[in-house]
Amino acid sequence: MDNLKTLQAWVRESSRIVFFGGAGVSTESGIPDFRGVDGLYRQKYAYPPETILSSEFFYSHTEEFYRFYREKMLVTGACPNAAHEKLAQWEREGKLLAVLTQNIDGLHQKAGSQKVYELHGTIYKNHCIRCGKAYDVEYVQGCEGVPRCECGGVIKPNVLLYGESLDNAVIEGALAAIAAAALLIIGGTSLTVYPAAGLIDAYGGKRLALVNKTATGRDNRANLILRKPIGEVFAAL
Repeated sequence: MDNLKTLQAWVRESSRIVFFGGAGVSTESGIPDFRGVDGLYRQKYAYPPETILSSEFFYSHTEEFYRFYREKMLVTGACPNAAHEKLAQWEREGKLLAVLTQNIDGLHQKAGSQKVYELHGTIYKNHCIRCGKAYDVEYVQGCEGVPRCECGGVIKPNVLLYGESLDNAVIEGALAAIAAAALLIIGGTSLTVYPAAGLIDAYGGKRLALVNKTATGRDNRANLILRKPIGEVFAAL
């Protein structure tokens, strides 16, 4: 039995699936990743992207941050692909416990998924750093320069920046979901970003499937590996 057929069998037999996904899940919807051939890390700006997307840079060069953020990160027109759609279907069927995503684009929710742990936040929520008032993505998109609250405070996206800690409630929920999983599918991620990548250590089962076009640093942890595009694999499931 080849690996795809094995994964198909595991999916059929499981009612407690958890999916952990990274940038590769969104690239097939047209959203660029950071580390691919055409990723943001390989493009040239006045500052390296990892510098611009840091908490320190946000507070010290807010206008420059927003120029980059609006151009490269604030993508709201993308549509879900086969992977997003299949995961939402499994949740409706009662087979999927949760989706854990490192992406900030909201595509899982667009596809209909309800139980989504957004490890790195979301572009769809924003808040004033002075008074805490919430603002939607349309407000941030519609502003010129630095978006400001009615109180005068700067508005910050609810996106995890370098130098910031993951949300404790999100981490606790994600860990509980992984620990309860009968089948853990990891897709479209190099598993190099910590601490998010370390969450998979909470899985104690023997059905950990890794779907990624290239090798990852945690291949030795997987029980099944498929070196194929995530959309192609999920379309076959």
